[in-house]
Amino acid sequence: MTVSDSSGPQPVLILGGGLMGLAIAHQLARRGIPVTVLSRRRSEAAGFVAAGMLAPHAEGLEGALLRLGQLSLSRIPSWVAQIEADSGLPCGLRSTGIVVPFHSANERDAYPTAAFGEHLDREQLVQELPGIHSNWTAGLLFAQDGQIDNRRQLMRALESACVDRGVQFQEGVEVLELIHEQGVLSGIRARDSEGGLISLPCRQTVLCSGAWSARLLPELPVFPVKGQMLSLQTPRGALRRVIFGPGIYMVPRDDGLVVVGATSEPEAEFSEGLTPQGQTRLKEGIAELLPEAIHWPPMERWWGFRPCTPDEGPLLGPSPIEGLLLACGHHRNGVLMASATSELIADIASGNEPRNDLAELMPSFRWHRFST
Repeated sequence: MTVSDSSGPQPVLILGGGLMGLAIAHQLARRGIPVTVLSRRRSEAAGFVAAGMLAPHAEGLEGALLRLGQLSLSRIPSWVAQIEADSGLPCGLRSTGIVVPFHSANERDAYPTAAFGEHLDREQLVQELPGIHSNWTAGLLFAQDGQIDNRRQLMRALESACVDRGVQFQEGVEVLELIHEQGVLSGIRARDSEGGLISLPCRQTVLCSGAWSARLLPELPVFPVKGQMLSLQTPRGALRRVIFGPGIYMVPRDDGLVVVGATSEPEAEFSEGLTPQGQTRLKEGIAELLPEAIHWPPMERWWGFRPCTPDEGPLLGPSPIEGLLLACGHHRNGVLMASATSELIADIASGNEPRNDLAELMPSFRWHRFST
């Protein structure tokens, strides 16, 4: 086993090179802190496969999860501006608004976040979503919600911004074990890209390995929920708003591409690949929402694994091991919550007090909340 040179200041290790890992690395680097990102295979990260909805209200979130989503949504414009300034690349942020359709006005009015949206009748719904299926007779327009093109623009811009700020990357590294004694972290053991075993000392590490986080720390209640997706090419302007339907959503990009997702398959665990059943469910969902879209040509099909917890909320902050911080378990809201999460974790890791609005929410997202 190779042991790395421990002379000089030890960087903060980021375990996971997905959206959350890159966002935290970038924020730490902006604070002048040396950072190294360890990544096994960044292409499998949820940030490369998510649809990029910024939708705390359209998702119908409640309680502390809604508040965290709202705080993160309010931070996104300045967060994106930092990334774009450091990278010189666009992130694809768009304030398209999101429409949630319902079968009745009563169903609409009972939605958890109905008070935050504009109430639509059938005529208004059709104005917002021309061609929507006749089964949908009411809706909510959340003009404050939006989207970002994480797959094609945000991830690329974040990588470039990290490089610009001096973040070091070690690709093809699989972290095998956390080294700790008496509850204090001292390093990690890993397998490098050539198959050799390495040991890296560390005093401060952030675990943001997505759906795989519990493999390093089995106490964490994080498990994968597989999702399959596809994209369609539409006539430009055919879909103006994001549609967030039950079990399926349609996200129009500014170049005419529409991202359609996503299945929810907890039983699949880490089973890779597309399935006929999953693709059929997506097609059925398209027909139920916007019948004419079933004729739009498909462009791509892909899948990924959401990192889920029993209450679908993330695990943030201290872990059972001193020196190890958690930023995982964001389920389907990782893109939305990346701005607030990266600020919070970077503050803690750099020894600063988090801003009060985020600090007040930390007890709701502690790792051991399920046991109490």
